[in-house]
Amino acid sequence: MNLKVFILVIVILVLAGGAWFFLRARKPTPITVPVGAKSGDLLDLQACEYKTKTSTYQAECGTLVVPENRQKPEARLIALPVKRIKSASSAPAEPIFYLAGGPGQSNMGFNPRDALLTGHDVVLVGYRGVDGSSVLNCPEIGSAILGDGQDVTSPASLTMVAEAMRACAARLEAEGVDLAGYSISEVVADMEAARQALGYPKINLLSESYGTRVAQIYAYLHPQVVSRSAMIGVNPPGHFIWEAATIERQVEQYSQLCARDADCRQHISSLADSMRKVAQNMPKGWLFINIDPGKVKIISHVLLYHRSTAPMAFDTWLAAERGDPSGFALMSLAYDLLMPKIFIWGDLLTKGGNIDYDPDRDYNELRAPDFILGSPMSLLIWQPASQGWPIYPVADEFRRVHPSDVETLLINGSVDFSTPLELGRDELLPALKNGKLVTLAEMGHVNDFWSVNPSAADRLLTSFYASGQADDSGFTYLPVDFKVSLGFPLLAKILLGTGLLFIIVPGLGLAKLIRKKAHRRNLS
Repeated sequence: MNLKVFILVIVILVLAGGAWFFLRARKPTPITVPVGAKSGDLLDLQACEYKTKTSTYQAECGTLVVPENRQKPEARLIALPVKRIKSASSAPAEPIFYLAGGPGQSNMGFNPRDALLTGHDVVLVGYRGVDGSSVLNCPEIGSAILGDGQDVTSPASLTMVAEAMRACAARLEAEGVDLAGYSISEVVADMEAARQALGYPKINLLSESYGTRVAQIYAYLHPQVVSRSAMIGVNPPGHFIWEAATIERQVEQYSQLCARDADCRQHISSLADSMRKVAQNMPKGWLFINIDPGKVKIISHVLLYHRSTAPMAFDTWLAAERGDPSGFALMSLAYDLLMPKIFIWGDLLTKGGNIDYDPDRDYNELRAPDFILGSPMSLLIWQPASQGWPIYPVADEFRRVHPSDVETLLINGSVDFSTPLELGRDELLPALKNGKLVTLAEMGHVNDFWSVNPSAADRLLTSFYASGQADDSGFTYLPVDFKVSLGFPLLAKILLGTGLLFIIVPGLGLAKLIRKKAHRRNLS
């Protein structure tokens, strides 16, 4: 296999797991609470550097000390990393505090471009539970979500996941972790502590996906210090659960886009109907590889987040309709390679559950057998969480939309499967006195905003932060390209032809065996 094909193999496998989030969340560097530290201290602030493709910026890196649970006077202290990247300007405007997506992802992996640093400092403050001295790792869950070998979303598999969640929560609490302290309101308090320690009277916010929820609560609690807030991929209260009916509607939306694309409609009469036909009769395997329908649906859902990977998902389903399930087999393998460690699972469950969990809901309904995909990721997470993870509900005030006078820019793709456009448009925008929405036609989740037209993205943000006027004139309509040059079915055959599948499959089998043994030890 030549180098080009090898690189393409790696790229496809990474994309298969929705690894945009995984790659953005760099592995956190462990830090500890310094001896003698007090709450609010910003310690060990040392000079460091930040490099873009064209420039080097001076920065400062330090450690912020905060209480694990501000509701308890006796709470232990935890430490979070802080990085301030200094603007090239001698008189910068309000700094930009960045809030990453997740939960379960680091807030230290953002790479601001020169356009933002021209007029603003950019500040990164680690997320409690992911970055810093207290990380809610749950290897028990990473093992359990590989499933029972038949269907990762089957009742038997989800029971395994629930048991793993229960075991992880018990272990963390036995180690002295106060899970009630890992909430979005506490994250906001951490940001406020950093703002005060750095001496900024007012700040701007730049948030993505889950981070937009943090930004909403920040603006609610501290409207006097938030100058402007830009949100990419907007997530209003109640929407850490993907709804099956919404996903079905979005698949139909893509089906309509396919019907308008000359090349796509030549090969298929209805994209949605073809996928529905396959979903009702999923193949069991390809050659010697088992096809797990739950894993296929989860990887498909994640691929649909972005316009560059969505056509790969459709190509795989259409190949299966034609009798070639090889792409499904590769999706099942991709899940096993990437999903166990894609999140800090304890952080995802704690922050997401504490603010959005509904005790009156039967999360089994997310299976939605009459739909093409249902809601496979939410089913995997929230059905077992309802059985196995302790929930410490936050105050009701953090679970609803509040009117706001803060200048706020909402940015959303029209085919965003992670944070659907209508959520921010219909639920949040009406409450924003100084809010505006920029809809990006035929774009998906956060990565599309940054990567499809970078100069237009920079112009939009810098104009908003400078004047409150969002200049979206750089964006031009770019329809989704449904053509796939190297998709999962072809890649599976390349791997088979080069013999790599004979290495990957036994390797994964051994890894599963090791994880299962570790899982049994953790539960015993």
